[in-house]
Amino acid sequence: MTRKYTLRRRAEQQAETRQRIVEAAMALHGSAGPAQTTFSMVAEKAGVQRHTLYAHFPDEKALLLACSAHHLETDPPPDPALWAAIADRRVRLRTALGEIYAWYERNAELVGSVLRDAEHHAVLREVTELRFGPGFAAWRAALGAEGAGTAEAAMLELAISFHTWRTLALHGGLGSAAAAEAMVVALLPAVQEAMP
Repeated sequence: MTRKYTLRRRAEQQAETRQRIVEAAMALHGSAGPAQTTFSMVAEKAGVQRHTLYAHFPDEKALLLACSAHHLETDPPPDPALWAAIADRRVRLRTALGEIYAWYERNAELVGSVLRDAEHHAVLREVTELRFGPGFAAWRAALGAEGAGTAEAAMLELAISFHTWRTLALHGGLGSAAAAEAMVVALLPAVQEAMP
């Protein structure tokens, strides 16, 4: 019985250490950016030795995969399956952008750092595409970008962009809800033209 307890407690401690490492890495990714975050920085912030970090995550990709999985679990992006049930495209667009922009607002620091660094960091770009590419494609599909004309598809791409949200909500001072509404108004002519 003592051996089972000892093994179970050891497994719990390892899981706690792993979680501490992931949370430390995510905090650094949001502040310094993933490309600037070193294993030494993560180990120090998590309060572990580097060899302990490497025992859990042998390379940067493994750590990035764990961080992105944790993020998707704790604050998943909006589910576009719910939007597909909304028949009115304008209401669907308003609902979708409202949810997307609210998610961006909650995750602004981390998403901004990840997207910035993914432009020049190959491993991060690979992990970002793996974890978030399918979800963003589902957003596009739910909003009708696949069957849309070139101009409408480009406008929908602009509407769901993190950078658009940041420009309107933060730099423009609109806030997330008003930014979503502004994009609905901007897209309305293209959406109306595409409606049967």
